[in-house]
Amino acid sequence: MLFADLRDSFTGPLDYSRWPQSYGLPTTAAGRVRIPCTTGYAGLKSASAYTLAGSRILARAYPPAPGGAASAALSLLVLTSTPGTDAGWLIDSAQNAMGMYVRDGWGDPGAVFLTYSPTDHAWLQLREAGGTLYWETSPDGVAWTVRRTAPTPGWAAATDLTWLAEAHRDSGIDDVAELAYVNLPPTAVDIGAARTRSAARPAARSKTAPVGTAPSTAGARPVRPVHSVPVGPARTRSRAQPIVLPLRPARALTASTVAAARHTTASSGTRLTATSSP
Repeated sequence: MLFADLRDSFTGPLDYSRWPQSYGLPTTAAGRVRIPCTTGYAGLKSASAYTLAGSRILARAYPPAPGGAASAALSLLVLTSTPGTDAGWLIDSAQNAMGMYVRDGWGDPGAVFLTYSPTDHAWLQLREAGGTLYWETSPDGVAWTVRRTAPTPGWAAATDLTWLAEAHRDSGIDDVAELAYVNLPPTAVDIGAARTRSAARPAARSKTAPVGTAPSTAGARPVRPVHSVPVGPARTRSRAQPIVLPLRPARALTASTVAAARHTTASSGTRLTATSSP
């Protein structure tokens, strides 16, 4: 089986059919697996039944808190049947460091180390393609940055590889390391007009824009129009309707306004009257 086929959202109790070799009592809560981080060792461990060639393993990682330790680490490793021959990651929150390894006999002279960033290195991925191993990180599980490459070791094509997520500290306050979304990264969606009703998605955020011609379909907003009808003379008396006008400031009547007031249109059905002052 490919490592990419090993998926878990941790939405229920720990699935031991996926993680049959786990130890140290990892549990699940709120969509994460919680691996105890003590001076002992605890791990989430798959069956020895996978291959890395042409595949990948990724997860959202939450290392333990330092808690006064000199070392508080979460290791994510692809293991072979030979102890000390493996590849993967180590995040040490107490040292604020992240290491990337491909080891043989417990050593890797080409190991790469970075200052750990909980934001930039939130998602971790180890994949193999075209004879190269890639260590990649992502802040969101969508856009990935290559942090290290190395020639693919011969063992990557074996079919009895294991994935291990292990937590350990040398001292300090007991804590947990957590993982989520094993091989279940989010999917990037370009927000735009849905072609069909079934394809529509709710938008998590709203946009504001001045009212006018929308530059694109995605920017269009419904406008509630006001329906207006030109007012003119009624064709018959029976169809005449009263006109309600807003009040305007009063003004004194003059001869010219009186004359205008006396002029009416018979077909309008509206009578205006006024009296003049001496």
